Amino acid sequence: MLHNIRIVLVQTFHPGNIGASARAMKTMGLSDLVLVNPRCFPDSEATRLAAGAEDLVDNARVVENLEAAVTDCVQVVGASARLRSLPLPHFDEPDEMARALVENAAQDPVALVFGRERFGLTNEEIRCCSHQVSIPANPDYGVLNLAQAVQVLAHEAFRAWRRRPESGYRPALPAEDRQPSREQLGHFHDHLARVMRRSGFLTQPHARTEAQLQALFARAQPSRRELSLLRGLLASLEGQLPNE
Repeated sequence: MLHNIRIVLVQTFHPGNIGASARAMKTMGLSDLVLVNPRCFPDSEATRLAAGAEDLVDNARVVENLEAAVTDCVQVVGASARLRSLPLPHFDEPDEMARALVENAAQDPVALVFGRERFGLTNEEIRCCSHQVSIPANPDYGVLNLAQAVQVLAHEAFRAWRRRPESGYRPALPAEDRQPSREQLGHFHDHLARVMRRSGFLTQPHARTEAQLQALFARAQPSRRELSLLRGLLASLEGQLPNE
């Protein structure tokens, strides 16, 4: 289960933070590290600060954007110090987030996403997430180092995993009843946007309506079966529209 929990670091500036984050991961049994367009990697400072977790640094995958890092994940939680304009589901308490994350990780990949040291995740990157989480801290000084934030949330995930009652373990859900991946949801949102444009409902290509609908479906959390039903409905409606 823990192997399905991925840590994603977006455009990390200091390579030492990559190594320190890897060390924080390994102490909590996590091993899947993905780096999105890091400023400097590989780097000896990352290896030095890994301090026993060099294998995680050596095996880290590097991708060009956040979408590529989480495309196969069914839940993507962005760590953010403040709420953004996109009304995604938000965990105020990390332990609540960890329980949900571990439950989904029982069968499918999930991700915890951490942004840049100076300004975190952009709104566009938040849109790649299904949820947000904040780490409660001193309101007068709530600044956490990147590796510290990774340590806190990795610990919450490890604790939720340890406390998961094996006696109440539920059998694996059929594939169609599980959460869709971000790639599957992306195809759905593309299909929905195409139908809205062709029907005349949406007249601007980047209208706020699309973002609001994405947030709505993030809160609804449809299963793969339900998403397939919605895709079928869109295909039926699309077939009634005049050709472009």
